[in-house]
Amino acid sequence: MRIQYKSAEGQHVTCTVKRRQFPITSAYAFTDYCAQGQTIPYVIVDIARPPTGVLNLFNLYVALLRSSGRDTIHLLRDFDEHIFLKTHSPELLAEDDCLALLNTQTSRWWSDISLQN
Repeated sequence: MRIQYKSAEGQHVTCTVKRRQFPITSAYAFTDYCAQGQTIPYVIVDIARPPTGVLNLFNLYVALLRSSGRDTIHLLRDFDEHIFLKTHSPELLAEDDCLALLNTQTSRWWSDISLQN
């Protein structure tokens, strides 16, 4: 295809332009944090080390369980199998203990309230 345009200097310029079209499929990418609570029909998961260098079992759990089944999960590339053998970080374990304590306290509180009525 040939196009003509006027340059900044006022000259008429003719150029040949080739257009190439590629078939694409629209897709979305987001982090495991944004995927929490969603069930996604087809998932491609990248378990490679992220730019931050931190990948824990929680990230893996969320990423792998967003799909509706084993047949709809595809792994983008090979990964280090030892990541599944790591323990949780101490901070995450402490947060889990704190949440368990709050759950117990809340259950007791609601139980006490229901006994008073």
